[in-house]
Amino acid sequence: MALPLHQRLTYAGPPTTIDVAKIADFDVLATGRVPLERCVLWQDDVIAGLLPASALAVAAGVFGAGHPAPPQGYTGPWWGAGGRRDLVAPGDVVGLSPDNGLATVLWRRGSHANTLLATERCNSLCLMCSQPPRASADDHRPAHLIQIIELIDPDEPQLGISGGEPTLLGEGLAAVITAARHHLPNTALHVLSNGRRFADRDIAMSLAGIAPDAVTWGIPVYGDVAALHDYVVQAPGAFSETIEGLYNLASIGAVAEIRIVLTRPTVERLEALSRFIYRALPFAAHVAFMGLEPMGFARRNRDAIWIDPADFATPLGRAVHRLAAHGMTVSLYNLPLCVLPADLHRFARASISDWKNDFAPVCAPCPARAACAGFFVSADARWIGRDVRPLTDWPAPRDGADISCPA
Repeated sequence: MALPLHQRLTYAGPPTTIDVAKIADFDVLATGRVPLERCVLWQDDVIAGLLPASALAVAAGVFGAGHPAPPQGYTGPWWGAGGRRDLVAPGDVVGLSPDNGLATVLWRRGSHANTLLATERCNSLCLMCSQPPRASADDHRPAHLIQIIELIDPDEPQLGISGGEPTLLGEGLAAVITAARHHLPNTALHVLSNGRRFADRDIAMSLAGIAPDAVTWGIPVYGDVAALHDYVVQAPGAFSETIEGLYNLASIGAVAEIRIVLTRPTVERLEALSRFIYRALPFAAHVAFMGLEPMGFARRNRDAIWIDPADFATPLGRAVHRLAAHGMTVSLYNLPLCVLPADLHRFARASISDWKNDFAPVCAPCPARAACAGFFVSADARWIGRDVRPLTDWPAPRDGADISCPA
């Protein structure tokens, strides 16, 4: 069951300027890592008396989702009521809006899917884009992202940055990466980019050169020929820019991952694309083949891009095994195990972000659910595929490293 990122609560108390805060219980405060004035206290611990009265006087407020009223005698900023208490927990970083009571989870403790939105702008218009770009003002975004980063637990293993196209932030993205390396030195960063701006070597140096070993750049390549890639991203010249950008990344020692969203146009040349990748892009640290997310442009362009997984299983298998045979690391994202041939199960990852992950009713008795990607919550019957079924011969969990980057 998906855990939504947004929750509408009731705000009570004096005017406040706090908009990004750490949800703090006794254990969070005991670490001493987060200033009290950037903490919103967990109401359960306030009521239980675990948090001293002095903390109430200094903290940015109290978070009481599921509680009908603030702690007795408390008159400061309070976000409470609402029907659920499981969407936000101590340790989480939240965005808070006193005007409308909206609480948004910006970083969820324990999630494998934490991703920061850098910008909604983009220089491509991909046919299957799940978050269509908008020409919105984003000068404030770097400072906002840095506020979030400062509150994230230092043991976070991986943090994503996405868009839009993050590189359009320019120096702002460089500042975000620098802040992440300072506050989260042990956290691997994964930035989703179309790679086009890296065709300018100076831009590649200024962004990817900051921490070449600590950041993985997830960059799509949709075809082995320019016409196909440019058609999918709806941007003439994009293929040339992307490939040149990948070479520039390789030349400065940056880590690049190749991503291929499985659409009707891309699967037609999937085997040729796999040959192109191992011959022209052998430095890629990882190759990910990805199922569609039925949102945004993908819904509008369904007839042009949708293909049932049962109809691309053969070329997908050949492409995956070809790359693996050449020593490349390969994963399958966003595809349920039952639509894949058994020989591809070892490449499949339970990859869909927890806030947009669900299973079809037919999946209820399946023994493979814990290891399966399942579906996007936005997927209705038209996007499920005809071969979806419970697996009756699911093997024991496999050993070995699991490379995961949620969608």
